[in-house]
Amino acid sequence: MKTLAYILFFSAVSIFTLQSCSVSKHRNITYLPADPKLKTDEMKLDVFSPKHADKKDVFIFIHGGGWAHGSKSLYKFFGKRMARKDVVGVVIDYPLSPKANYNDMAIASAKAVKWVKENIANYGGNPDRIFISGHSAGGHLAALITVRQQYFDSLGLKDPVKGVVLIDAAGLDMKKYLEDQEAAGGDHYLDAFTKDHETWKEASPIYFLREGIPPMLILTGEKTYPNIKESNERFVTGLAKYAKTLDYKVVKGKHHIPMIFQFYNAHNSLYNYILKFMKNTK
Repeated sequence: MKTLAYILFFSAVSIFTLQSCSVSKHRNITYLPADPKLKTDEMKLDVFSPKHADKKDVFIFIHGGGWAHGSKSLYKFFGKRMARKDVVGVVIDYPLSPKANYNDMAIASAKAVKWVKENIANYGGNPDRIFISGHSAGGHLAALITVRQQYFDSLGLKDPVKGVVLIDAAGLDMKKYLEDQEAAGGDHYLDAFTKDHETWKEASPIYFLREGIPPMLILTGEKTYPNIKESNERFVTGLAKYAKTLDYKVVKGKHHIPMIFQFYNAHNSLYNYILKFMKNTK
């Protein structure tokens, strides 16, 4: 869950422009206006559509960065790659700590999904075929708003998520992770999660597994951080009791950060794996 490597890698690759005449790009669309009273910033997203798209599957990506770093602009390659593969790709920003806590981030992410549900048909997407994905902290947020019904319920929105793709998701059991950190004298991520143990549980998707959860594809790096691998395994075990469709794949040889930047390669085999999961999700 280190973030410096994110910044160094994506600062380097972002100087390259991906050229494609087959992709329509719609940048910096506001899905959440700024609120001066609450001192919240405007939140935006980017949409990447196949040319002449009509009712295509939709893939929303939430970036990682330890709940404190990252930007949609660093992951535009993912949206473009998905659009080239005949899927409408959406890449979102969300508020970051220390200005925001995990709940603010989850609420914003849910509102981004609501915007997609209401507007994506204008960009060639099918509002009934929305898949949500995230890497690291973004995987945590994707899982949290999917398993905890309160986020979509609070927006008066029937769960719009058709399926979920978690890419080396962090924080699936934030309670255990932060308790272990506390015991070791650490204070990582307290800006986002506070010092309250009950809040840690509220923030942990693993404690809210239930019937009716959408199909999930969970990708975990073989050489990822031990706490991520262990929490992913426990999440999969718990989820197996409820999920109608669950696909768990350990990606050989991959560390945490390479789990996302491997997608810079348009020919990476995991693209086909994800597309097959989406196609088979009815």
